[in-house]
Formats: sequence, structure tokens, C-alpha cells
Amino acid sequence: MSTSLRNYLLDKAPFLTACVMLVAILATYASLQRGVFSIDELNLVTGSAMTLILVATGQTIVILRGGIDLSVGGMVSLGTVIAATQFGTDPVNIVLWSSAILLLGFLIGAANGVMINSLQLQPFLVTLATWSVLSGVAMIILPTDGGSVPDWWIGFGYSELLGLAGPVWMMIALIGFWFWFKSTRLGTTIRATGSSEKSAFLSGVSIMRVDIAAYGLSGFFAAAGALYLTTQTGGGSPIIGKDYILPSVAAAVIGGVSLFGGRGGLMGTVVGAFILILIGSLVFALRISSHWQPVLSGMILLVAVLTSSLTEKTAKGQAQ
Repeated sequence: MSTSLRNYLLDKAPFLTACVMLVAILATYASLQRGVFSIDELNLVTGSAMTLILVATGQTIVILRGGIDLSVGGMVSLGTVIAATQFGTDPVNIVLWSSAILLLGFLIGAANGVMINSLQLQPFLVTLATWSVLSGVAMIILPTDGGSVPDWWIGFGYSELLGLAGPVWMMIALIGFWFWFKSTRLGTTIRATGSSEKSAFLSGVSIMRVDIAAYGLSGFFAAAGALYLTTQTGGGSPIIGKDYILPSVAAAVIGGVSLFGGRGGLMGTVVGAFILILIGSLVFALRISSHWQPVLSGMILLVAVLTSSLTEKTAKGQAQ
């Protein structure tokens, strides 16, 4: 085996491991349930996974930078309650509020980036505090689950074009965005800064701008996830965002995104998100206790972390 091929397989080992796990889960699920490989099932599973995929997209960008963003949970909650209480029925009003929610997500994320960089604080602590603040504001706006969005807005989440549901087209567009983004100067500098902040700085990269962009995009995609989530729930919830914090990190890590920064991509994160969603379906098909779902998720995450760690150690050993 040539050195270049060996290095390529080594770099892709975590992602390939995730793909193998997804195939294994699908094969087991298909043996228990009919129609697993149908278009209808694709539409259904993608619809269930889309919120997680959107939130995990922003999380992927931050992890590639070498950080972590816990505030996505607060942004998802805040986004849903704002939408549920302010949308009304006027399409123009809905467009304006949707834009405001997306902008708010970016600004809050950018503020995280500024605090982390300028104050040299740990991303975990800063985003944990931001999560608490946003969750509190969401509770003030809407103390309990409620509010509403128009029926046509809910219908968007179930609409179809050429047999494929809206969420599938959203996922395709998101993947297209990623292939463009990772080749841009910003995408390259985020990955380079995650690999070696010192080298990036010496190369003339503005670490402040990288942090603002990375965390700003994380907030933006969390807000987008909140908007999509309202098409599934039909209302808002001040606590629902907590369900996407650790899963968004897990989806990225399972898909091969290195917690050390600099390695991985959205395709792996999408695979990781589908794995997490399908585990629930598999547990149901096996007719076993739902308590096994977090057990299986944890085992898969452990395999992913071990694979990533072994890859990092092997790569460092070859470099020395």
C-alpha cells in the first residue's frame, strides 16, 4: 500500500468507521422492518433528523475551530418561543421575524466568539453561561410550551417535490453549501486555526475574526434549527433546546470530527446524526426498553472517540 493511500485511509478512518456503523444499523433495522430503504422512509427519517443536522452543522464548524458551543441549546429554545409568539399569520411578518431570529443567532454566537477570544476564556464556560441566559429569556417570553405558527408554515416541513420531502432538499442544499464553504478562505482558515492556532496566527490569520465567524455561524445554524423545529412541533418550547446540545456534539464526533480541531466535515456529521436518530427506531423495532437507546448511543460514541484517538496517535507517530 502506498504511503499516500495509507495516509488517506488513516485520515478518513473515523468517518469510514461511522459509515460502517450506519450500514450495520440500517441492515439490522431492515431485517426487522419493511420499507427501510424506501423514499418514504428517507423522507421520514430526514424530517426527524433535520433539526439535529442543522444544529450540528454549526457545532461542526466550532469543533473544527477547536472549540465547543453549548449555547446552541438556549438559541434553539429562544428561537422557537420567539417564532411561536411573534409569527402571527401575515407572511411578511413571518419573513421579517425569521430573518430577525437568524440574525439574532449569528449575533449571539459572534458575541461568544468575542468573549472567548478577547478575555481568553474557555469556550465551555462562556457558552455554558450564554446557554443559561438564553434559556432564562426563553422562559420569560414563554413560561410553558405553547404559542403557534401558521398551518402553511407547518406544511413546509412536510411538503414534497419530485417525491422528496422538504427536509431532504434542505439536507442536499446544506451539503452543497458545505462543499462550497470548506473551499473558501474562511473555511480554510477555520480548519487551519483548529489544527494549529499558533501557526495560523504566524501566517497572518486574525484569530478574533475566525472565532467571531465560527461561533456566529454556530448561532446562525442553531437559529435555523429552531425555525425548522417549529414546523414539526407547531409551537414553541423554552426547554426543548437542551435536547440538542450533547447530541449535536455527539453527531459531529461520531462522524469523525476531531475534538482537537482541524479534522472532519459535515458529511460525517450528517452520518452521525442519522445514526443517533436511527438508534431510536432500531430500539423500537427490537421491542426492547427505550432505556437502551442512550446505552447504545454511548457505546457508539465511545467507539468513535477511541477511533479518533487512535488515529491522532498514529498520525503523530508517523510525523515524528
